[in-house]
This record gives sequence, structure tokens and C-alpha cells, in this order.
Amino acid sequence: MLAELSDHCETIEECYEFMLAYAAQGLPSDKGSQSGGQIRDYLGRAVRAISSVAEICRTASEPERRKPDDRGQAFFAVLERDAKDSLAALELVQAQPAISSQLIDNLNASIHLRALLTDLFLLSEVVKTQRTQAKSADFHD
Repeated sequence: MLAELSDHCETIEECYEFMLAYAAQGLPSDKGSQSGGQIRDYLGRAVRAISSVAEICRTASEPERRKPDDRGQAFFAVLERDAKDSLAALELVQAQPAISSQLIDNLNASIHLRALLTDLFLLSEVVKTQRTQAKSADFHD
């Protein structure tokens, strides 16, 4: 599950980075330029990744998977909510007949997308810390 989540996080981060570059180009539309042709592909991959992140969070939060002291469950609920909100914004942009740099700049500024990215960064650090501690414990045993 963690490897799959990591892959999806990377896809979402790549899309966000591409969107930053796209926004800086001042394009009136996604028609007629190389990056314009790529923006819909990046958005599509991000939509699929975010949809999967929400499903992974739902699975991780299922009652039979929870322990009484599982503090991660509440975080997964937040992550799922932020994923759904980000997904709505991305799908709105995808549905437009033309995707301008300004539209993508506004999407980049969306609090929903930023919250999702921050959630993913936080989760990534938690996982790294847990892996480091587990390796350290194995080494000392």
C-alpha cells in the first residue's frame, strides 16, 4: 500500500510542477503549443492518481484495519477529503474547452490542491521516519 501511495504522490507532484511551468508561459489556450498538448495528459494522470489516493485512504481507514489507538485514521480521513476537493477542481479545469496559463495559475493557487500536497508531504515524512526507526530497531536487536 505504501509503495502504491508513494507512486501516486510522485505523479501528483510531477503534475503540480508542470502546472507551475505552464502557468508561467502566459498561454491563452492549450492549443498549438507543446506544453499545451501536455497539460491535459498531466491533469489526466493526476486525476487518476488522486482518485487512487482517496481509495487507498478509504481502505486504510476501514474499521477492520483500525487499532484502538490508531491516530492515523483521522489523518487518512483528512487526506481523503482533501483528495476529493482537489479532484473536483482538477476535473473542472479538464472540462474546459481551452486551458490557459491563467486558469492553471488559479488551479495552482487552490487551497484544496495545496492542502492535498501538504498532506502527501507530511505522510511521506511520517513513512520515512517509521522506516528509519524500524531499520534502526532491527539493527540494534
